Amino acid sequence: MGKKENEMSAMEIDDPKPDGSEQILPRFSMNVLQLMKTSQAQHGLRHGDYARYRRYCSARLRRLYKSLKFTHGRGKYTRRAMLESTVTDVRFLHVVFYMTERAWSHAMDKRQLPDGPNARQRIYLIGRLRKAVKWASLFSSLCSNKTDSRTSLEAEAYASYMKGTLLFEQDQNWETALACFRNARAVYEELGKYGDLENQVLCRERVEELEPSIEYCKHKIGKSNLQTSELLQIGEMEGPALDLFKAKIEAAMEEARSQQAASLTEFNWLGYRFPVSNPKSRVSILKAQDFEKELQGPAAESLPAEKKLTIYDKLFTAYHDARNTIRSDLVSAGNAESVKDDLNGLDKAVGAVLGQRTIERNQLLVKIAKSKLNKKRDDKTEKVTKPEELVRLYDLLLQNVADLSDLISSGRDRKPEEIAFEEECQRKSLAFRAERCFYLAKSYSLAGKRVEAYALYCRARSLAEDALSKFQSIANKDEGTIQELKALDKECRANSCIEHATGIMEEEKAPEKLSKKISTISLNDTATKVEKYLVDKLEVYESAVGDANTKMAPKIERFPPAFQSIPRNPIVLDLAYNCIEFPVLDERKKKVQRGFISRLWG
Repeated sequence: MGKKENEMSAMEIDDPKPDGSEQILPRFSMNVLQLMKTSQAQHGLRHGDYARYRRYCSARLRRLYKSLKFTHGRGKYTRRAMLESTVTDVRFLHVVFYMTERAWSHAMDKRQLPDGPNARQRIYLIGRLRKAVKWASLFSSLCSNKTDSRTSLEAEAYASYMKGTLLFEQDQNWETALACFRNARAVYEELGKYGDLENQVLCRERVEELEPSIEYCKHKIGKSNLQTSELLQIGEMEGPALDLFKAKIEAAMEEARSQQAASLTEFNWLGYRFPVSNPKSRVSILKAQDFEKELQGPAAESLPAEKKLTIYDKLFTAYHDARNTIRSDLVSAGNAESVKDDLNGLDKAVGAVLGQRTIERNQLLVKIAKSKLNKKRDDKTEKVTKPEELVRLYDLLLQNVADLSDLISSGRDRKPEEIAFEEECQRKSLAFRAERCFYLAKSYSLAGKRVEAYALYCRARSLAEDALSKFQSIANKDEGTIQELKALDKECRANSCIEHATGIMEEEKAPEKLSKKISTISLNDTATKVEKYLVDKLEVYESAVGDANTKMAPKIERFPPAFQSIPRNPIVLDLAYNCIEFPVLDERKKKVQRGFISRLWG
């Protein structure tokens, strides 16, 4: 047989068992990296669902056992050893590969628990990783004797990665783990120079996925100048190979925050200083403040909007955790009034900061929606913003500002900082009302309601002028907001003029349109174009379905059917009855003879 017939694709593994002539050739070929990436992407790991991928590996193994007749007994389970002499088909190598993947995905599923694995679960997790290393080593040894050189190299890199992952999770032997990851990277770098374009791209992606783990190992050994916070920027890539790395980085950041928590004794807000005594509250507040630095730092402008939204979600989670801890402390405070006052003040301060960040996040959503409002839809899958969506977002902003203002004004003795902050909330509320009214007018304009749109544009302009005057009257002027309000004022004036002119034109053309519509009214189908249907042209060989390339409805029969005149019994109306004068026939009536008594009482 030729070489072309010997090589099998990575996914074509369910073929019948090869005959004896093919079993003579000992060398097989399989693309390990492509098989791994395809299986992971198509069965759950694109969304981080390790349990689903584990179920797929189990189902795949059952199919392979059945097709290879490599079962382990009927009643009693008896494991059959996978020896070198057993591998007479490339599918036997797939069995070992999926055993490795199943053990690895089971371990990663335990790693993804909400509160992290406890001591017992961690022991089980490391046991599954050891099992994965065992199967990966067997896979590498079998491939070295039964496959070509490329497959053997890929299997060796795969086994090195699994061994490095085990040591990475164990937090020990960092030099050995670094050597394993470097060995895998060197193999993929070399393989990325050859083969087709798809294989080269896969190898380069794999090298990039291994870089964060290598840097972290060097950081633990002391051979890297990178700080822990800088390692987070390296691992921004998504992929299954980076999940363990991200978990380690997050654990290291938590440890660093726990050490810094001792120095966080107070929480400053609007001139108040609230003591923070609970270590959990300190860690949560420090975590939230780290996310705030990412959003307000010098590199914040270069961050994409999706990344900012993700950071905001993490920030909200941290502040909510802090508030939950504070409220738990309030429950257990008892009758200590001073402690309860401090905790209530801290809860109010954290809630106010959370409200401010919520407003900032919703303003970011408004910015994203505005960028898509007037954008032409080049891609059919891309969603275009409607004015109603911006109205809904500004409703949320108005509710956020109202809640924050109520929270600030809830105290009795307020400082000047609180009064100034409340006034700022009122100014923002007025600006948001103007924006909301503007986009509400846009939605009415698109619906063709000119009078309502004109009135709303005028109202939005009035609100924008009021907000502009208030923002210009303060000492610390917000130039960005002032420019936005000036642009809004111009837009309102221009759109109100357009709506006014359009309304007059439509009113002038209304009688003409009405006369045209009335002129086309008919009681029959003679004024309209009569379309022929299949029942009307049975003698003609013409398709009633239409061309396959055109989107035309099939013309089989009219539905609902048209009205038809049908015969019925005549209606007889007796119109002459009231005009006939009938003769008096009293004389012809028979006279009745009555007696004397009847005449008296008649």
